[in-house]
Amino acid sequence: MIHARGLVQTFTTGRGKQTKEVRAVDGVDLDIAEGEVVGFLGPNGAGKTTTLRMLTTLLRPTSGTATVNGYDVLTQSVQVRRSIGYVSQAGSTFSQALAGDEVSDHGQLYGMSRRDAVARGKQLFDDLQLDGLWDRMPKNMSGGQKRRLDIVMGLIHDPTLVFLDEPTTGLDPQARANLWEHIARLRTERGATVFLTTHYLDEADALSDRILIIDNGRIVAADTPDNLKSQVSGDLVRLEFADAAHVPNVATALGDIGSDVVVDGAAVSARVRGSARIVPGLLRDLEARGATLDSIEIVKPTLDDVFLTLTGRSLRDETSTPDTAQPDKEIA
Repeated sequence: MIHARGLVQTFTTGRGKQTKEVRAVDGVDLDIAEGEVVGFLGPNGAGKTTTLRMLTTLLRPTSGTATVNGYDVLTQSVQVRRSIGYVSQAGSTFSQALAGDEVSDHGQLYGMSRRDAVARGKQLFDDLQLDGLWDRMPKNMSGGQKRRLDIVMGLIHDPTLVFLDEPTTGLDPQARANLWEHIARLRTERGATVFLTTHYLDEADALSDRILIIDNGRIVAADTPDNLKSQVSGDLVRLEFADAAHVPNVATALGDIGSDVVVDGAAVSARVRGSARIVPGLLRDLEARGATLDSIEIVKPTLDDVFLTLTGRSLRDETSTPDTAQPDKEIA
């Protein structure tokens, strides 16, 4: 469904002597198979949105090639746009128009008859729990309803490939959970391929068959969520004692079976591979030595741990330059 090689996007910042070239995307390769739900992760400034804009023909690549649904993004941009659904982070509905009119008009832009657009739109409203909102303006909808309406707009022409850019940003936990169900059903019930950008690690973990991590414009990891998490050096094991005098010996013992040992007062933690097999023996040994535990915590690796391992910073690091640069190279 998506095949890209060496995608590059550069832009310039500053003026005069302060002018410099920045590579927002620096040689990205992608292969997305039909029917996959792929999560595309990275902090602000990593190149997520710029990559998505190139794939959806909203931005011309500086160099490299890409085909989407078999169409070249440079020479067949119209065919690409006709064959995909795109839900932008900002949304695409006019707040003071009736939702049903917006949806049916959008369908007609894709060549649908008004009758077919209305019929399909009303079916999508039912599928996405927007019953009774056909004649309501988006400005009078909740955040979750508006995001589901955005998804209806992206699906009205029944695309086989859907791009979702931060679809749950700003939603409350219940609205996010409901929207997760709808996104999962795009594949299970409609057979769609979904390309999802998100900052929410739990969202990517729950929805994605495969995850791509981009940092500084380059893909630094690509695998299933479980395989990525297995690359982290073990579970985080944290032991806290009633008597801090036991901590030095425990730290040594943890260092023998794990890594990244950290001592914090009467507590000690480390990364331990195969903790379910190793930790029971360690606890028996500690008990035999008279070391009384106050608490024990074992935490499985998360996708944020994966990103920290790969890049040395959190996936949700907001200190990077925002990925909002939009060079004047849009495709006609």
